[in-house]
Amino acid sequence: MSIKKAATAALVAALGVTTLAACGADDAGKAAGPSGAPAPKTVTLVSHDSFNASKEVLAAFTKQTGFTVKVLKSGDAGEVVNKEILTKGSPQGDVFFGVDNTLLSRALDNGIFVPYAAKGVDRVPAAYRLDKEQRVTPVDTGDICVNYDKKYFADKKLAPPVTFDDLAKPAYKDLLVVENPERSSPGLGFLLGTAAKYGDDGWQDYWKKLKANGVKTVDSWELAYNQEFSGSAGGKQAKGDRPLVVSYASSPPVEVLYGEPQPKTAPTGVSTGTCFRQTEFAGLLNGAKNPEGGKALIDFLISKKFQEDMPLQMFVNPVAEDAALPELFTKHGVVVDKPETMAPEKIAEKRDPWIQQWSSLVLK
Repeated sequence: MSIKKAATAALVAALGVTTLAACGADDAGKAAGPSGAPAPKTVTLVSHDSFNASKEVLAAFTKQTGFTVKVLKSGDAGEVVNKEILTKGSPQGDVFFGVDNTLLSRALDNGIFVPYAAKGVDRVPAAYRLDKEQRVTPVDTGDICVNYDKKYFADKKLAPPVTFDDLAKPAYKDLLVVENPERSSPGLGFLLGTAAKYGDDGWQDYWKKLKANGVKTVDSWELAYNQEFSGSAGGKQAKGDRPLVVSYASSPPVEVLYGEPQPKTAPTGVSTGTCFRQTEFAGLLNGAKNPEGGKALIDFLISKKFQEDMPLQMFVNPVAEDAALPELFTKHGVVVDKPETMAPEKIAEKRDPWIQQWSSLVLK
């Protein structure tokens, strides 16, 4: 499998319904429901396309609880939020994983979740627990950042950009590809990062500078990273010619893990002054057919076992304080000390008008 296909399989798995853990015993799933009748044996996790977990870990959940996990992948995070809003009260599944802080207010305001205080949530720092009503539980975190192609900059004897300001300099003209924030979660995170950096009245001027400096916009992370970006294996195959791309601080370990042969150092780097902190959540869906299974699954998502499996499955960081990172992350990953952040209330207020303003500035 090429790195493009392997990384895409891990990060943006194919759309569809997948059963990831099977009941292996006749007595699985005999937990009683509220009426005393046997509870459903299957718990359905609705997710964006990037959800992934090892079969061994989800099999452990089945052995522990008796519930089989079925994963329903329904597009990117924005698509899934919209689908769940449209089906509120009669959801596609029991738990929704993958709504992040950029879209959280939209989900909460539309009432698609019901409160549940997950067991073990006290192991998650308060900074990640953004909903005081506990309608969602933090599961993972990461940083949306510009990545750069190390070989390109070495060959050109040009220092890679470090900050947002650098990206608008003439030395980096026609080098950056970004995602449309209306369609892409990384694209939205990058837009919010620029707004956090330059303020409500300054980010528009910054984007005018980026446009004048030749920024290219595509609809998705997949297109940007695996087609346009010259630093990824997929981009090399596609003859991508943009050595700067909006991706994640955890992307370099992916390039190492799936390299053929595996490189000793990551071929891509991270511009640490361009980052925006992202946190993803899971919540019990309003109208879930198997709420008990859903609660058990949310508990499991923040368990040490799942949290330590997650980095090499979805290339994100655990939120539980007792979860250790794998060596691949500690050796090749990048720690972002001061990412840009934004209060959920402000994101809720500004997100949609900012996207409209961005579209008028950049796409027209």
